[in-house]
Amino acid sequence: MSGALSRLTGSTAKPANSAGGFTLVRRPTTLQDIRRIEQHLPEILGRALARGWIDRNFAEALLLDPKGLLANYDVFLPDNISIEVETTDAQRQRIVVYENRPNGNKHRVMYLQLVMMAGK
Repeated sequence: MSGALSRLTGSTAKPANSAGGFTLVRRPTTLQDIRRIEQHLPEILGRALARGWIDRNFAEALLLDPKGLLANYDVFLPDNISIEVETTDAQRQRIVVYENRPNGNKHRVMYLQLVMMAGK
């Protein structure tokens, strides 16, 4: 864990992947190809966004280094995948996942954003 990320998450050790602590996945997960990324990453990132809504330190760590934070929670992505966290006009975080292509172009794979809705 990087020093800045350690300060934000309040830990110098890797988070415990146990029932008593917060986890993103039940076991170490390596998503090697776009198909698996599209299939599994939305749920994982949805949990990360939800955690960020209730845990300011987690949200700051997610903003600082989203891919590094995922790795600290046992989610590993290929080198050609990048993740950016954007803040919308409403100040809500949106996570955008890109595939970095060999020609230098970035292809948006997906984006996720939590939206609060109320009903009666």
